[in-house]
Amino acid sequence: MWVIATAGHVDHGKSTLVRALTGMEPDRWAEERRRGMTIDLGFAWTRLPSGGTVAFVDVPGHERFVPNMLAGVGPVPAAMLVVAADEGWKPQSAEHLAALDALGVRHALLVVSRADLADPQPAIRQARAELAKTSAGDVEAVAFSAVTGAGLPELRAALDRLGAALPPPVVDTPVRLWIDRAFTIRGSGTVVTGTLGAGRLTAQTDLELNSASVRVRALQSLGEPVSTVDAVARVAVNLRGVERSAVARGDALVTPGRFVFTDLIDVRVHGDPVADLPATTVLHIGSAAVPVRVRPLGTDTARLRLDRALPLHTGDRALLRDPGRHRVPGGVTVLDVAPPELRRRGAAAARAVELSTMDGRPDPAAELRRRSLVHADDLARMGVPAPGPGWLLDPDYEAELRSRLRGEVRAYAEQHPLDPDPPLDAIRQRLALPDRSLVERLLTPPLTIHNGRIGTGSRLPERLQRAVDTVRADLATSPFAAPEADRLAELGLGPKELGAAAKAGLLLRVADGIVLLPGAPRAAAERLAGLPQPFTLSEARQTLGTTRRVAVPLLEFLHRQGATRRLPDGRHRVERQGSQQ
Repeated sequence: MWVIATAGHVDHGKSTLVRALTGMEPDRWAEERRRGMTIDLGFAWTRLPSGGTVAFVDVPGHERFVPNMLAGVGPVPAAMLVVAADEGWKPQSAEHLAALDALGVRHALLVVSRADLADPQPAIRQARAELAKTSAGDVEAVAFSAVTGAGLPELRAALDRLGAALPPPVVDTPVRLWIDRAFTIRGSGTVVTGTLGAGRLTAQTDLELNSASVRVRALQSLGEPVSTVDAVARVAVNLRGVERSAVARGDALVTPGRFVFTDLIDVRVHGDPVADLPATTVLHIGSAAVPVRVRPLGTDTARLRLDRALPLHTGDRALLRDPGRHRVPGGVTVLDVAPPELRRRGAAAARAVELSTMDGRPDPAAELRRRSLVHADDLARMGVPAPGPGWLLDPDYEAELRSRLRGEVRAYAEQHPLDPDPPLDAIRQRLALPDRSLVERLLTPPLTIHNGRIGTGSRLPERLQRAVDTVRADLATSPFAAPEADRLAELGLGPKELGAAAKAGLLLRVADGIVLLPGAPRAAAERLAGLPQPFTLSEARQTLGTTRRVAVPLLEFLHRQGATRRLPDGRHRVERQGSQQ
């Protein structure tokens, strides 16, 4: 299917032309028919000589209804500009053409209507000259008379050629259906219509509407129910569980998680100098018309603050319209849908320089360079293909972070000499990173990860190391004679110091104030295994050559390790060996 919008001055015969081509009545409202002019959007379709189908979006030509006209033209890839032979080029002809140019419409057909009332050639020459100045360039022209039917076969053939020249639609891409009509059908509920410019719509799938999930109940295209619709096409979508009051023209149905809903964008303006733009104007994109506040940033770049969030992508084309002066100051290309804040002095000037290097074409490497760190899902929502999954780091920023990480680890060790291995989250917070996986990615030898901490391989402070070495020497002689509290105090070994020694693997804390060598539990189990089983606490104490103060917590430690078991009568039995420390 090819979808083409009409354009042109009021009462130049756009709707009459569509009726002649399709045999359908595009004017939907009695008021439109009574007044003989299109007020809202009309739709009709026909089959062409090639067998292809063309659907028309018939737009109003009166200046009071230009927003309605833009709602119809916005999502459509081609236009049919209609100029009356007896009136020639008129003000709304110029405004409609300016809108098409601002939107970057490159495929158009000129139709000079009412050719039975005047020689069509002057109108053709003038209109083609105006079109040549725009993105449409040199277009084919056809003279037509609805009264005599002259030119109708030539017009249908020209539409075939226009359709064949359109670029192939992109189906493997996220859906964004700008809604141009919404109504209720008894027994079905809310139905919305629009022009599907890209992607594929399927019944019984989920989409997003104003950031909320909605289910597609059924689809219809060209008056027939369908299960799937590929772009480009006119389509009606029956939504499940959506109230009519919750939908309006300018809303959009989109693929979940594939668009940024944003009210702040940086753009390049094609047309008037940015300095000449009014402070407030209206942004038209798709079928949406949203008031915006303009902040100039460069000679042709600006920041737009939208009155409401829209689902946008980098590279989108839109236009600005000044309703007060009834003119289109220019089109815009969206450069950034998630721009940085401009709070520091000089930030706006620096941003203007950065924007001058951007052209709106999605560039993953450039986006990563500008943002330093971004998630692949966020890039996809911006309309930028991600080079890989998960968190993405700019190579230069990654090298900087790796250097900073080493410095932060050293600083932490200096601040916590008894506990020099920092938790991953502590370093994550110091580096202002959003995820622990990024810290893990930045680690290089000799740094390691163990139990949620970054292992530094740091030695204990010299004074503490000497004290621990003294305890280890004593235990080497008497492995189960844990030092008394006064001995530990004499050596300056409090709970923190003992904890640091245990973490370093130099001592084992069996219980509060009871420390042994790390291999003591295994040695104790081996000795106890030589006793007649089961054995008493006293027998264990004597075999180990220690006191009750040590024997009780050591046996409890062995029980927890599964090396021994306490029997109901209070005696103990060695269960197994090899698992204890």
